[in-house]
Amino acid sequence: MNNKSVICEQNATKLHVTRVGCGQAFLVSSVRSPADAAQAAWESYIQIAGILREDGLEMVHERIFGSLSVEPSVMAARHRALRTCGIPPDNPVTYIQGNPPWGEGLTGTIIHAVSSSSPDDIWTIMDGEDPCGRGWRRHGSTYLVLQNISGKQCSSGENGNRSLHVRQMLDWAERILRDNGALYGDVVRTWFYLSDILDWYASFNKVRNEKYGELGIMPGPGDGDLLLPASTGIRGYTHSGAVATMDLIAIIGEPGNRPTVKQLTNTAQLDAFRYGSAFSRGALIQYPDVSLIEVSGTASIDQRGKSQFVGDICGQINCTFEKIEELLGNGGVDLGDIVAATVFVKRPEYAGVFREMARERGLEEFPAVCVVADVCREELLFEIDAEAAIVRSPRGPGYL
Repeated sequence: MNNKSVICEQNATKLHVTRVGCGQAFLVSSVRSPADAAQAAWESYIQIAGILREDGLEMVHERIFGSLSVEPSVMAARHRALRTCGIPPDNPVTYIQGNPPWGEGLTGTIIHAVSSSSPDDIWTIMDGEDPCGRGWRRHGSTYLVLQNISGKQCSSGENGNRSLHVRQMLDWAERILRDNGALYGDVVRTWFYLSDILDWYASFNKVRNEKYGELGIMPGPGDGDLLLPASTGIRGYTHSGAVATMDLIAIIGEPGNRPTVKQLTNTAQLDAFRYGSAFSRGALIQYPDVSLIEVSGTASIDQRGKSQFVGDICGQINCTFEKIEELLGNGGVDLGDIVAATVFVKRPEYAGVFREMARERGLEEFPAVCVVADVCREELLFEIDAEAAIVRSPRGPGYL
């Protein structure tokens, strides 16, 4: 691993900081044992603020996972900690119900932060009077993160209502992107948080497929170029009551300035769009100084699109690691180059199994937040999504 990483521990919290390239870092704060949510948030954000201030970084994408019951106290503690350290706390935050293995409380935080040479190079994206994301300029390109995008609130009882909600959400995201000079085709990564995912994931996929078809990014049977963004679709609730909420990353720029973006397939897995889920297995983003791979939500699914190791948590964890290794290995990247990850386990006791199996692979300090949540199929017990980074060198293994 050739990224510069540090680990800070305080009581129940652990902060992984990985500096990747010039002026860019990923911060993953995880709560490893039962703790008062407000105190854990305070400890986490005091550490986070120290890194941001030391490196001159600003948060451009921030996701918090925890029980909805503790969201007010967590957000208040976050606000106080950042203010105390002189860091503005008003950037958009996506707070998703991601319960910790012990039941209620704060699970962790994942942050992407960047530095700038000019105050105008990082800004908050507004939708009317509402902040809905962050934008920044780097190496001549513009990067847009949208957060907490959802359709009109509707009940979770009827698939028709849910489908309408998803359509509204995708239309809203497309409109905000257009207002900021981007197209949906510029999106390289999405995260979808769906209430009761097992009840209506097929309906969600149908609407997404239809929308992506209209946008011209849905592959046909013989298409060689893959345009779909990398993505995660997982169970998640927000305080708004929305049945679906999304975050995304888009990149725009003039030819020659925009980083090379390549959607990835995985020889160890069937492309997800072949069985009805419109996303690529990953996305490679080549900056001048670093290559970043966005790893889609990955579970134990084989080359035919079938679930493997049904009922076997150890088999599913091993299989998932192997699938991700295969995806990353095509570019000379491995599991040790993962800088931020979300681990989803169907049952609380599987969190300990995951940590032990990660240690066996030499990943004692895997930078992840571990969340109890349903995956998109009833039989799937485990899933990981991730971001991996490696410094680029014309002669070294990090050159992709």
